[in-house]
Amino acid sequence: MVLQRFLPFVFLLLAALFTFKSGASASPAELTLSKADSVKRERVQRDVPHFVSMPDRWRSIKLRPYELNVKGRLIDPYNQNVLKGDFPIIGQNTFFVFTASTESFFEASAVPTPSAVSTNQPNNQGFFGDAERFFMNENLRLSLELYRGNTAFRPRDFEIKMTSVFNLNYLDSKENNDVNVNVQQGTKRYDDHVALQELFLEKHLFDLSAHYDFVSFKGGIQQFKSDFRGFIFDDFNLGARIFGSAGSNRFQYNFAYFNLLEKDTNSELNTVFDWRDQEVFIFNIYKQDFLGLGYTGQLSFHYNHDKPSQYVDENGVTVRPAVIGNTQPHDIKAYYLGWAGDGHFGRLNINHAIYQVLGRDTFNALAGRPIDISAQMAALELSIDKDWLRLRASGFFSSGDPNPLDGTGQGFDTILDVPFFAGGSFSYWSNQRIRLLGVNLTNKLSLVPSLRPSKAEAQANFVNPGLLIVNLGFDMDLTPKTEFIVNANYIRFVDTSSLSFFLNQGGIRNDVGFDAGVGVLYRPFLNNNAVFTFSLSTFTPLGGFKDLYESSRVQFALFSSFVFTY
Repeated sequence: MVLQRFLPFVFLLLAALFTFKSGASASPAELTLSKADSVKRERVQRDVPHFVSMPDRWRSIKLRPYELNVKGRLIDPYNQNVLKGDFPIIGQNTFFVFTASTESFFEASAVPTPSAVSTNQPNNQGFFGDAERFFMNENLRLSLELYRGNTAFRPRDFEIKMTSVFNLNYLDSKENNDVNVNVQQGTKRYDDHVALQELFLEKHLFDLSAHYDFVSFKGGIQQFKSDFRGFIFDDFNLGARIFGSAGSNRFQYNFAYFNLLEKDTNSELNTVFDWRDQEVFIFNIYKQDFLGLGYTGQLSFHYNHDKPSQYVDENGVTVRPAVIGNTQPHDIKAYYLGWAGDGHFGRLNINHAIYQVLGRDTFNALAGRPIDISAQMAALELSIDKDWLRLRASGFFSSGDPNPLDGTGQGFDTILDVPFFAGGSFSYWSNQRIRLLGVNLTNKLSLVPSLRPSKAEAQANFVNPGLLIVNLGFDMDLTPKTEFIVNANYIRFVDTSSLSFFLNQGGIRNDVGFDAGVGVLYRPFLNNNAVFTFSLSTFTPLGGFKDLYESSRVQFALFSSFVFTY
């Protein structure tokens, strides 16, 4: 036993002696060296040591002008910069990242606008007035991030991040009640807001394997998107999240809980610790290379508990409970079960999602009674890439309620969605807030016709007409700097019974309209430090839209966005 304990040390000693002996003996080639060669070799070995001490492995290499990399400066956001996390600020593994960005958004559009009790134009007797409006929105975003860890192959040890947003927005409408329910406020509105969009701590808890499978925690105000395209929940809000990976990163998962903050009405940014009385719990799991290489599958569960509350927004609109029939505070508990996927099978790219929502609403204003919830949503996008061109086709379906009074809400609604689907911001339907008798037929950056006064401030409504969208489009990378997008939609209500009941108007047709748009993305410096976006979309009304808004006029939206990032 004693001999076995000392055998490893004996082998190490013999190996060291062998190495020393081998190093001390000259090879036959060395014995044949001339005296001048031997002197030259000794000088080289003396001047260039075998091991060089590198106390700072990040800043030890001195770049020469003709080398590929360029040594950065503090004012240079693109090349190596200590403010961008390229060099540590403490020790060798603690980094700091400062990010500043400004987004300038300008939009001119025509949207059906009720003329209310006091029209802006004399002798205007129509229920809907002038549709033209101009909107400007400016966001200055400042972000500070401190983290530790060599994150090339493993998660960060910890991260602290804070992001503030300074917002200015301006609306110039043609009708008095478009900016405020008080017609004395006129047709123009200027507003500003300061928001805290991120303030969180992320901490690596422990590893699950030698392949850096891990478990981490993130708590505070943070961004979270619950699926690939943001169909159900996508927001910056207050919550706690356990996340990580398993199976050599083949699986990723999230357990997230959010106690939502109230949103500012006109900027839709967070207010400072003004509670929304709404709780959201989300669990999802992703599987890489599911069913085949290059395809990722996802299963998810969402729980939305929207408690009874009363709230009037900054423009004087009652958003909780919605003024849409019998009105009283009510409690919503909704459970979403979903399967989504993103990836490709061979040359065919695929993105899809399907959801079933169940639950209970203690008093739906449109139905005038408690209702059970049972509604569905499905989306599918297929595309093929050919060099610089992507051809795509997609479809979107959200179920509608065929009988508003039967005690079951069959119209699908979301929690807080921002879906980039069927054209996204390049679609008129998705990018506009279309009002209808104190509520919105559809909200900005949403697809479902939910009949709720606000996507961010109001409660979900599961008595709605539902929607069917058929989409065709293509994306072209014309140059490394320029991308061109073309998008076209056919839009149709699934069932108009809830609209007929709400408006006390029979015979509302299902077809809504044709939506067509083009867009250009331009990156002048071949990076994301400057991104310019331009878009023109039009909406041609069909029977259902004409029945609702008494107009066959083609609507339009023209916007430009300029984003600069340091």
